[in-house]
Amino acid sequence: MRYPVPDLPAGEWRETELEVEKSRFIAWVCHAPDAAAFEALLAEARRTNPNASHHCSAFIAGPPGEQNAIGFSDDGEPGGTAGRPMYQVLEGAGIGQAGCVVTRYFGGTKLGTGGLARAYGQAVSEALETLPTREVTERDPLRLKIDFAGEAQARAWCAERDIPVDAADYAADGVVLTLGWPRDTERDLSALTSRLKGRLETLDPDAA
Repeated sequence: MRYPVPDLPAGEWRETELEVEKSRFIAWVCHAPDAAAFEALLAEARRTNPNASHHCSAFIAGPPGEQNAIGFSDDGEPGGTAGRPMYQVLEGAGIGQAGCVVTRYFGGTKLGTGGLARAYGQAVSEALETLPTREVTERDPLRLKIDFAGEAQARAWCAERDIPVDAADYAADGVVLTLGWPRDTERDLSALTSRLKGRLETLDPDAA
C-alpha cells in the first residue's frame, strides 16, 4: 500500500489559523507514525496555549483506513462537534500517519453544534491544503541468499525496481540480502533468478 504522510521531521508541525465569529481556531498538524508522536503534539499545543478554551484532536497513526491506531477528542466541546469532524477530514483526505490538534479561543459567540463541526473540520481542511507530504510504501522483509559473484547484479536489479536492500549478512558461502519488498507488489523473482543463472535461494517460504 502506498499513501501520503506529512513530510515533517519528528517534533515539528505545521500551524494555520481560522477565525469564525470571533473564535480563533489554530490547527496544528504533525507526522504521527505512532500515538506517542501525536501525544507530543497535543502536549505542546497545551503548553503554548494554556489559556485556550479547548484543545480538540484527532490522529491516524497508520495507513488510511486504519481502524486500531486512531483517536479523536472533543475536549469539552459538545459531543461529536470537534474530534470526529476533524478525524473525518483526515480520513477523507486519504492521508496516513497524521496527527492534528485544533486549539480554540472562544470569541463570545456560540456557534451551535453544526457551526462547531463545520469550523473544526474547516480548520483541519485548510491546514492540509498547505501541508507538505511524501509517499510511504508499506514493505515486508524478504531474505535472499546469493553467492558473492551475484551480489552486485542483485543490488542493481533491486535499484532498478526501487526495492531497498535493508541489510546484508555475509558468510563463508555467500551473502543474505534482506530486501524491503513492497506489500502491494507480487513477489516475482523470476527475472532476478534468470539474471543470476539460478544462483539464488529464497529464505522466506511464502515468497515466489
